[in-house]
Amino acid sequence: MSEELAYSIHLGSDKNKTIKAKEIAKNNPSGETSFSNNGIQNATQLSKVNKHNLRDYDNYKDEICAIYGTDNLYKDVQNLYFQEFEQARIEYNNKQTREDRKIKNYFKHISQDKQKDLACEIIIELGDMDFWNDKDEYYKKGMVQVYKEQVQDLMRIVPEFKVANAVIHFDETSPHMHIVGVPIKEDYKRGMRKQPAKSKVFTKESLQRIQDEMRNCCIKSYNKIYRENSLLKQKKKGRNQDIDVKDMGNYREIKRQLKQKEQKLTEANNQTKTLDNKSNDVTQILDNLKPTKLNKNNMIISNEDVKKLKNYTEDVKDITQTVRSVNDLYMAISDFENSTFEIAKENRSLKYQIELKDDEIDNLKSELSTKDKIINKLQTEKEKIKQELKKFKNFWHNIMSHFHKRICYDKNENYKIVSDDLYRNGVFDDNDNEIANNIYRKVTIPDENKKNKSKKKNNDIRF
Repeated sequence: MSEELAYSIHLGSDKNKTIKAKEIAKNNPSGETSFSNNGIQNATQLSKVNKHNLRDYDNYKDEICAIYGTDNLYKDVQNLYFQEFEQARIEYNNKQTREDRKIKNYFKHISQDKQKDLACEIIIELGDMDFWNDKDEYYKKGMVQVYKEQVQDLMRIVPEFKVANAVIHFDETSPHMHIVGVPIKEDYKRGMRKQPAKSKVFTKESLQRIQDEMRNCCIKSYNKIYRENSLLKQKKKGRNQDIDVKDMGNYREIKRQLKQKEQKLTEANNQTKTLDNKSNDVTQILDNLKPTKLNKNNMIISNEDVKKLKNYTEDVKDITQTVRSVNDLYMAISDFENSTFEIAKENRSLKYQIELKDDEIDNLKSELSTKDKIINKLQTEKEKIKQELKKFKNFWHNIMSHFHKRICYDKNENYKIVSDDLYRNGVFDDNDNEIANNIYRKVTIPDENKKNKSKKKNNDIRF
């Protein structure tokens, strides 16, 4: 009989665009939600996908196999945007008469657009944990060629979906592939003629068709490369996936162990049935007992029957203890299963929150670095202004000293005429005019006068 394999093709959803998600984000200090399977809406989310898919945060890069693109998913998407949209961007800008309507960087432009996704992620997986559990690394690595053909099949089946990067993860229960790309449509009447179009490329009908074709292609590739004659499990109704990657791990392992314990419990129940049969034998022995001749209250029993009763008693003790231990174990495993599932959910939530905090810290570091640069620049400008001010003060002091000398001591009428003219036209203020014409005034500015008076007051010691 041919072996049946599960198949999953999963497209990231847009849960963050729902009214509920927006309300959560509004009340969240980070401004984001914790919904899973989100579409890649902006550059920040693309950066997170890059970290996860290429394992930038841990030491498992050896278990990651990039089969399309480079080891930098973020740059792959940026390059894809340039290749696909640059010509359309230039054409659009040439038609604009206002500079503020022109698009300088289309990647950043879409990243800031709340109505469009920057990119999409598709996850493909063949086989579940039970299938891959006993397969060695050499067997698993055969999926590289299978998934390479899946990428080519996807580009042929959905030519509007431009693939930027594809990686295979071998560090989890089952080998699975992450594909990141941009769905594109042309001939738009408003805006650029060519734009990202997830909702137009991936509709309910197209997803159904894509899934059916990709399923058939995958099992053909698998059978060809592994020289097998396997079949695919029947699709689950109402879903575009057969298995969910996030649910594969310790949870399924616990379920498998629980099933083993249930088998042990069944064996114990069978032992109990055997014990029931022996109970009937004991009842028959007791019914056949006869009173002694000397005392009717005493019964005669053979040594053989005594031995049977003793064996029966031992069996009762052993089986009762076995049943009790199995039942206790079953209850403990059930509790452990529930606890583990809750802990796993909490761990995923905490991990997500940590990633958000890390992003916030990076943003704060970037802001601090920017502010430090601004402060250093302002400090430099301040020193420059101080030097200019000092230079100006010296210039002013020399000018006023010259006027003071020429008018007050040399009695030069020409300088007097110039001084009066400057005063009438507002170039000289009252202080300047007084310095120029009053022989008793020193050449000082008002602030210095205040400082000098303050010093005199502080030095005025009265007895």
